[in-house]
Amino acid sequence: MEITVQHTDKSRISEINFDKLEFGRVFSDHMLEMVYRDGKWSDPVIKPYGPISFEPSLHALHYGQSVFEGMKAYYSDENTINLFRLEDHHRRLNNSARRLSMPEISEEAFIRGLEELMKTDYKWVPKKYGHALYLRPFMFASEQYIAAKAAAEYRYYVITSPVAAYYSEGFNPVKLTTTENYVRAVRGGTGEAKAAGNYGGSFLPARNAQTKGYTQVLWLDAIEQKYVEEVGTMNIFFLIGDKLITPHLGGTVLPGITRRSVIAIAKEWGVEVEERRISIDEVFDAHKSGVLKEVFGAGTAAVISPVGLIHHKGDTITLNQNEIGPFAKKMFDRVTGIQYGKLEDKFGWTHPVAVGSEVLQ
Repeated sequence: MEITVQHTDKSRISEINFDKLEFGRVFSDHMLEMVYRDGKWSDPVIKPYGPISFEPSLHALHYGQSVFEGMKAYYSDENTINLFRLEDHHRRLNNSARRLSMPEISEEAFIRGLEELMKTDYKWVPKKYGHALYLRPFMFASEQYIAAKAAAEYRYYVITSPVAAYYSEGFNPVKLTTTENYVRAVRGGTGEAKAAGNYGGSFLPARNAQTKGYTQVLWLDAIEQKYVEEVGTMNIFFLIGDKLITPHLGGTVLPGITRRSVIAIAKEWGVEVEERRISIDEVFDAHKSGVLKEVFGAGTAAVISPVGLIHHKGDTITLNQNEIGPFAKKMFDRVTGIQYGKLEDKFGWTHPVAVGSEVLQ
């Protein structure tokens, strides 16, 4: 496999205020492209970031064959960028692709492509702690063909974006609410895939929640609407007594990479972890009896997001006086410490990439 690099004539980096970053608004100078045609992928090409041309008959626009991943890159020292759990993200991308009848990407193309993109745009990785370069690998059906069946042509891209905190609250607690009118996923559906349509279908209930003062929807199961599944952009954890409980996957919950990391770290600390069904009533009862210590979310974008309030059918519980709990803070410090290379990576999760010595900030 050969990777071609086409450098931009003029970098846009001098136009960017790295002290005022919004999540997903600013994009780096280059992107990676691969095309699947005649049953095989082309070699990766890194080219200047810019528009993609297509016709109105683009298959993905009509039938939704589109999947993606979300990752981050962090400076660990002046000459090294850390990528986090690359192999896990590669496997999940391919799992999503299989579910939507799309071609898989080889591990070599996935990893080497990301490495070369980091070496090309390393100046775009923020050095401020808490900031990172967000990586968005994505694949869509690019055949110009309107027919309700899997396409024969696909495109794979990786674009990158320097980002600050995902939620406007930063690391302060978020407010969640359940919804009775909508569901996120059903067993046998696409809930465990990072399919674009899963997120598009969540925007209306999320907007309704936000107009009422909540940050996100806490999704319940689609059948009984009583068992907690996940939040719109992250998995959810409950510290009840001395146990850390998180909903089991079961095909309707996204298998989060940060979720797996939290479980591994908690077990290393000697905390008993349960992956099982947990009802919203159990959560409220645990709060009422005083054994619900903390609730927090886990995901690539926010890493760890403490939950300060949960609303369900007119009842509301407040956690830790709406302040950050010690367990969530300790977990956040551990995960980010590994990602930024400040703490020992006992698990082998980080993938270091050697880059140029000239650093922007």
